[in-house]
Order: sequence, then structure tokens, then C-alpha cells
Amino acid sequence: MSTAVEQSMGVERVQSSAFKGISELPAHFVRSENERPENSKAVEGIKVPVISLCQPNRDVLVHEISKASSSEWGFFAITNHGVSQSLLDQLRYVGNEFFKLSAEEKEKHANNPSSGTFEGYGTKLVRNNDEKVEWQDYYFHLMYPPSKVNHQTWPKHPPSYREVTEEYTKEGLGLEEKSSLKSKLGGEEIELELKINMYPPCPQPQLVLGVEPHTDMSALTVLVPNDVPGLQLWKDGNWIVVDYLPDALYVHIGDQIEELGEQGTSTYVMGGIFDAATRGCDWTSPFPGERSEPV
Repeated sequence: MSTAVEQSMGVERVQSSAFKGISELPAHFVRSENERPENSKAVEGIKVPVISLCQPNRDVLVHEISKASSSEWGFFAITNHGVSQSLLDQLRYVGNEFFKLSAEEKEKHANNPSSGTFEGYGTKLVRNNDEKVEWQDYYFHLMYPPSKVNHQTWPKHPPSYREVTEEYTKEGLGLEEKSSLKSKLGGEEIELELKINMYPPCPQPQLVLGVEPHTDMSALTVLVPNDVPGLQLWKDGNWIVVDYLPDALYVHIGDQIEELGEQGTSTYVMGGIFDAATRGCDWTSPFPGERSEPV
């Protein structure tokens, strides 16, 4: 559960702050010396596993996925996954289009955690003066099962948002009606969430984090990044830079699966290490298992 307090009204969104032309960050964004990106240099040259799903030898494919899913990595990229580049581009487009809306339009979709409504447009807020927050806004809603989906919480603009995200759920995540993957993951018991993270340009990027180091509470998360670099993975005592592959999906093994392993360890990821000019979005789809609040 998130320790941040959120509200639906009177919130100073990160995106709004970024475009006000501020030259100095509010204190609640500024990280301590040991947390700052410039003081935790990532190691380059070490590559996360990249697995092609068109591997003709099933035994080899299963071995590769098993090894990458273990405590050795807990994170890997998949290619030749059957999701068209066109659909991935459309998914990125509809998310970016929402965040281009005016503040007034976006606020029509604001969530209200104080009333138990976590779905919608949100921003993490500080509980006290000592708490730090991430440099991001987000949009969060449930995607599956259909019986629990409330389309009233989904963006109305762009008009293609619902069509594109539902197609991604079916084609990209294998949840079409008669999918064997769906049945193996628990059938109608699966709960799939979608979270779009927006990282606006930052005037002092060396002082902030877009995403704090964290594990995922879900069973697994599928990440659709954009071309803005910044994703890192904790391995063997170092942060590892995750290379961007335009046609890849990234899979992060979550706590629910990690806890079943012999080591009982979790894989930490961190994102949002960027420069002053970048504006980025990424899409995370945690599933299956018990539903959790956005982290």
C-alpha cells in the first residue's frame, strides 16, 4: 500500500509544476545525497536477458524463461511476442494524448483515495515535511476481469483509448476469451491493472527520482516503455542500465512469485533517471493475483 496521501482536489500536479517554468524544485522532491542519481552511478555493459518467444525449441524457451525469472534476474525482455509494433505505438499514443489535455480536463478524471477511489488520474502527495515523492503523475485503472471494470474511470480522450487498451489486453497479454494463457494464470480470477506513469521535464533532474527503488507486489508486471532512457535494475550490488528495445516488452517478476522461489528474494527496479528536456511515459500492467493499490 502506498504511504503517500492523495487527494482529488487542490493537488499541485507534477506536470503543472514542470510547465510553470520553475527553476528550483520544492523540497519534497529533492532527494538526499545518497539517493541522487549522480551519486548512485549505474553499471553499463551488463545486459538483461532478452528472450525471443519464437524460439522453435520449446524446452530451450522454457529453460530461458525459468532462468531469467529466477532470483538471478527476476526481470527480462521478450521479443517476437506477437504484439504488433502498430499496437504498441497506438498504446503509447493514447497515453501521451491524455497527458496533453488541459489541467481542467485531466482533473475530471481525478481519483479520490480518501473515499477509497484509487482508479483515475493521480499524484502522490507528502504526508509530512520529511517525506519525499517521485517526479511523476499517473493514470491508474482496472483492466480485467470485465465484471470488475468501471469504464467511467477510463479516459474519454482520445476517443480510441478504450479500443486500444482493450486490444492490448487481449493481444498483448493473452486474455482473449479462449486463451490458454488465461486459463493457466487462473481464468476469471485474474485481476489486471494498468498504470500509465508520466515523467515531465525537470529543471533539476540530478536531484529527483521518477520512480523510487521498489519491488512489485503483484505476481508479475509487463512494462511497455518509451524511448526515454532511465530504467535501472538492482543486481549483484549495483544498478544496471536497462537498454531500450523498441519492439520489446519487459517482464518484472513480482513479490507473489518471488516468494515462492527457494531464495525468497525480490528484484528491485528504479526508473525516471532523465535529463532536463525529456518527457516520458511508460505503461505497467501488473497481474495476476490479489489486487493491490498503486505503488
